[in-house]
Amino acid sequence: MAAKISILAVFFLMTIAVGLYCRRHASSVGSFVLGSRSMGPWLTAFAYGTSYFSAVVFIGYAGQFGWNFGVSATWIGIGNAFIGSLLAWVLLGRRTRVMTKHFESATMPDFFAKRFGSPAMRIVASVIIFVFLVPYSASVYKGLSGLFSMAFHIDFNYCMLGMALLTGLYVILGGYMAAAVNDFIQGIIMLGGIVAVVLAVLSSQGGFMESIQKLSAIESAAAPGLNGAFTSFFGPDPIGLLSVVILTSLGTWGLPQMVHKFYTIKNEKAIHAGTIISTVFALIIAGGSYFMGAFGRLFYTPGADGGVSFDSIVPQMLSSCLPDVLIGVVVVLVLSASMSTLSSLVIASSSTFTLDFLKGLWLKNMRPKAQVGVIKVLCGVFVVLSVVIAMNPNNLISSLMSLSWGALAGSFLGPFLYGLFWKRTTRAAVWASFIGGIGINVWNLLVPFAAPTVAGAVSIVASLVIVPVVSLLTPKLPARQVEDAFSCYEEKIDAPHKFVLEDDEYAHKN
Repeated sequence: MAAKISILAVFFLMTIAVGLYCRRHASSVGSFVLGSRSMGPWLTAFAYGTSYFSAVVFIGYAGQFGWNFGVSATWIGIGNAFIGSLLAWVLLGRRTRVMTKHFESATMPDFFAKRFGSPAMRIVASVIIFVFLVPYSASVYKGLSGLFSMAFHIDFNYCMLGMALLTGLYVILGGYMAAAVNDFIQGIIMLGGIVAVVLAVLSSQGGFMESIQKLSAIESAAAPGLNGAFTSFFGPDPIGLLSVVILTSLGTWGLPQMVHKFYTIKNEKAIHAGTIISTVFALIIAGGSYFMGAFGRLFYTPGADGGVSFDSIVPQMLSSCLPDVLIGVVVVLVLSASMSTLSSLVIASSSTFTLDFLKGLWLKNMRPKAQVGVIKVLCGVFVVLSVVIAMNPNNLISSLMSLSWGALAGSFLGPFLYGLFWKRTTRAAVWASFIGGIGINVWNLLVPFAAPTVAGAVSIVASLVIVPVVSLLTPKLPARQVEDAFSCYEEKIDAPHKFVLEDDEYAHKN
């Protein structure tokens, strides 16, 4: 216990120190929210990766989907790496940075308002983001606190309050710069930790082949005629597996806290390097987490009634096969992942609500210093709301995250993607996507017709279909407005902007 507490204390002190150091980079709205658009490849890539993966993946999703799909759950991690990271950077990275800089947009709602000429869109999108990022944040707290309860035997609620206080403190102190620097440090911890955990889990069962053999002997109720279902290529439920891949991989393209990372990229070199770094990071972290979760059935025993507490599977695995010191490392690993995600959620939600809702609707003449102050206050409000929801023991981690990702990506993916690439995208199509994304997921919440992951995946695919169909059936935007939006890609640096990003530092010196 002394070793675990020592490791944790060092981590806490380091996190707060970074927040204090970065205070000078958080004096204006641009520096607090965007880090002055000066993030290099390593900081941006690690910020993207650590915001992507948290206790939700390591505890909730790895436990539930490892249990449901077996080794084939590793496909989720592979999808996260190549669709959620590689393709996202290749397709969205440069265009997002160029067009958002052209509009001087710091948030996704502001981008929608300026790209489609609709101030009302800014207000509605900001409300959607604030409302539906809260359950995602709550799911992170639940996953994190469950692990802390196992490792330190502290009441679940006290764990959440402690994590909320620490996250709020360093984000409010240092803004996006503090979050990015901490993300880099935390990402290194995550990489080392996940490798150690996977090796320990396999070793406790006699090694890789012995673990696979034991898992292959377990029958699946979902596929009773399939021998070795949990070690098969696509597992016992390929359709369910595909829905999770779509939700957690393609869904990231429409999440404001993920897309926000592209706003902050410094230059062209940062995009190329960041693409590679974030993909490798995702492959190790997500692939390792889901692969580890696949062996949950070798450690966890269902209750007398046959019920399975999915959120308890990974904590029970770790407590039964790891020494105390390594458990301390794992706690810091999950804490690192979770705090990185929480910081990006807090900044995305509070900045959007301040700049796009309050300033856009009521406080139009709010001064820059006042804006930063309100953002910081809302950071605290967001954290408190998240903790209140997380304290409900009936809320499953995966259900909270699926609702959040499904509603946000189902609303924003189509409008954002087509808005960057297709001039014909119309205002009506954006509104239709908002209605579809929220409607499908809220309907499933109130009158369930499918698992939350399936509903989320359906809304994401629907967004990609709704936007082009409605755009072709509704009036075009004014030609001058569209040409102005896309003119940023043709601006010449050494080559058109759509091919190369200017190096702001070089341009300033020359």
